[in-house]
Amino acid sequence: MGKWEGFTLKWYESLFQDERIMTALFYTIVIAVIASLVATIIGTITAIGIHNMRKGKLKSTLLSVNNLPILNPDVVTGVSLMTLFVFINMEFGFKTILLSHIVFNIPYVILSVLPKLKQLPANIEEAAMDLGATPMYALQKVIIPQIKPGIISGMLIAFTMSIDDFVISFFAAGNGVSNLSIEIYSMTRRGISPEINALSTIMFVVVLALLILANVNGDKKTVINN
Repeated sequence: MGKWEGFTLKWYESLFQDERIMTALFYTIVIAVIASLVATIIGTITAIGIHNMRKGKLKSTLLSVNNLPILNPDVVTGVSLMTLFVFINMEFGFKTILLSHIVFNIPYVILSVLPKLKQLPANIEEAAMDLGATPMYALQKVIIPQIKPGIISGMLIAFTMSIDDFVISFFAAGNGVSNLSIEIYSMTRRGISPEINALSTIMFVVVLALLILANVNGDKKTVINN
């Protein structure tokens, strides 16, 4: 038995019975999923628009503005969003956290999609339309499939950033709504419970399994294509 004598599953059972942690986990996943999807849609459309712009001051200005949330410390972004919500008299809670996550995730999606757009052959959209495709059909059937890896990468980055975020969520959260990072922070004042360690283990195993499945599927697609 040796090293397995102290092993127990009671903390995992206690984890799923802890209402506060389960509520925080629920909000964390829901906010991350919605924020990453919305940010991916907005970021992809914005990246296509920026890419199609002619080189000039407006394009460089938009790229500089896009980089601000990334270059700024999270505290600055969090305080700025909190001030905005107070100014427009929005009640702090689920909506404010979700909007904050969407805002700071969009630049990461744009930066993931833009390189894929730059790799596209010149005038590929015009060639599709010359063959009878409408602009929307060319976008759906020609452009989007070509930049799909960048879109997926941006969505995964956005999801990861949302799951991991604490500072911006702390400034945007309201009463009754918190994510795991805020909940863990509040628990550190009285010591982190073993339930948090159990939750971290489960999340690590799930993420590792997803990465393995993604790599296996990628390898299968590569073999099939070859």
